[in-house]
Amino acid sequence: MTKKLNWDEILAEQVTPQMERKLVYGDKIMIAKMKFKDGFTVPLHSHENEQITQVISGTIRFWFGDDKKETFDLNAGDIAVIPSNVPHEAMMIGDVEEIDTWTPIREDWLDGTDDYLRK
Repeated sequence: MTKKLNWDEILAEQVTPQMERKLVYGDKIMIAKMKFKDGFTVPLHSHENEQITQVISGTIRFWFGDDKKETFDLNAGDIAVIPSNVPHEAMMIGDVEEIDTWTPIREDWLDGTDDYLRK
């Protein structure tokens, strides 16, 4: 079924005091608009989902691989394409607003088993 939505009308989930997200998803794809406070860290993790991260404001520092050898900063307007099962970690530099897109959808985000974010 076709839908028309507006980010301003979607309820935000306060995942932690430093992380807020809004989710939109279909059967095979999910998009999240998120806000993070300065210093918030997404611990090293991986998932089957392909991920595209787009930064609206602020800076996200990413590390990739089990050894975290590859690293780069994403600033406003930058986009990262993260393949399936690639370990990655991220730290917010300044307050950050960003949009992530995944396929398939993040079932762990829907069923509340995304413990790595809630610690």
